[in-house]
Amino acid sequence: MIVRDRPSGLSLFLALRGSVLPRILPVLLINIVLATLVTWSHGDLFQLKITLTTIPFTLIGLPLAIFLGFRNNAAYDRFWEGRKLWGELVLRSRNAARQCLSLIEFPQPARAAAGLSDVRVRMVYRVIAFNHAVRDLLRDQPSAPGLKALLLPAEWEQLERAPNKPDFLMRQMGADLSECLREGRIDPCLAASIDRTLSALTGAGASCERIKNTPVPFSYTLLLHRTAYLYCFLLPFGLVDSIGFMTPFVVAIVAYTFFGLDALGDEIEEPFGLEANDLPLDAICRAIEIDLRSALCDPDVPAPLKSVNYCLT
Repeated sequence: MIVRDRPSGLSLFLALRGSVLPRILPVLLINIVLATLVTWSHGDLFQLKITLTTIPFTLIGLPLAIFLGFRNNAAYDRFWEGRKLWGELVLRSRNAARQCLSLIEFPQPARAAAGLSDVRVRMVYRVIAFNHAVRDLLRDQPSAPGLKALLLPAEWEQLERAPNKPDFLMRQMGADLSECLREGRIDPCLAASIDRTLSALTGAGASCERIKNTPVPFSYTLLLHRTAYLYCFLLPFGLVDSIGFMTPFVVAIVAYTFFGLDALGDEIEEPFGLEANDLPLDAICRAIEIDLRSALCDPDVPAPLKSVNYCLT
C-alpha cells in the first residue's frame, strides 16, 4: 500500500511511486507513436484514406467510461471488504488474547517467560500464528519462518503438512479450549464466549479466501480490455481531420485515462498480493503480533513495520 501525503504542484504530475503509469507505459507509448504516424500521414494508409468521424467514438466512449467505472467500483468493493475483514481479524485477535488471559484460571499470571507449557501463552501465540498463516495462504507463500517459535515442535511439524494451515491452527485452539474445560480451568459459559471469538476469526479468514478464490468474471474483464484497446488505437483516425497536429496530445490523455483505469481495476481486484497498491498484510500482522506479545509481557516485541519508498507491504 502506498502511504504518503498527497503531492501538490508539479510533484503531482511527476510522482511515479504508486502510479499506474509504469505499468501502462509500453502500450501508451505505442498508442502515442501510432497517433503521431496518423497525424503525419493525415490518416492515409498506403494511399487509402481512412475516414472516421468523432460520432462513433462519442457513442462508444461514454458507455466504455461507465463500464470501466462500474468495474473499478466492483474491484474497490473487493479491496475495501478485504480491508474490513483484516480489521475484524485485528479486533478478534485482541479479544481472543484478552479472553484467554483473563478467563482461563491459573494461580499465576500469564507471562511469555512461562513458555508454551502454559496453555494461555500457547493460545495467544497461536492467534499470532493464525494471522500469519492467513496472510501466507492468501499470498500463496510458504509458512513464515517466525511461526516455528510460536508453536510446539510437534505442532509445527503437523502445520507444515496441513493443506489449510489456518484451519489446522483453529482446530488446535479448540483442542486446548476443550482441555481447559475438562480440567475445570474455565466456566462453560465463558468457554462459549471464547469459542465465538475463535469462530469469528475463522469466519474472517474464510471470507478473505472467498475474495481470493472468486475473481471478477474473466469474460467481463476481457470485454473491457478489448474495447478500451480498440477505442484508443482507432481514436487517432477519428480526430486527425478535426484537430490536426494536436491529435497525439489528445490521444495520449484519453489513452492514459482509459488504460490507467483498466490497469487500476486489475491491481485492486486482488487486494492480498504484493503489488504497490495492495493491502499491507505484513504491517497488519506485525501490529497484531506487537499487541499480543505486549499482553504477555514478552521482551521480544518487534518494532512496527515502516514504509519503504512510500510502500508498506
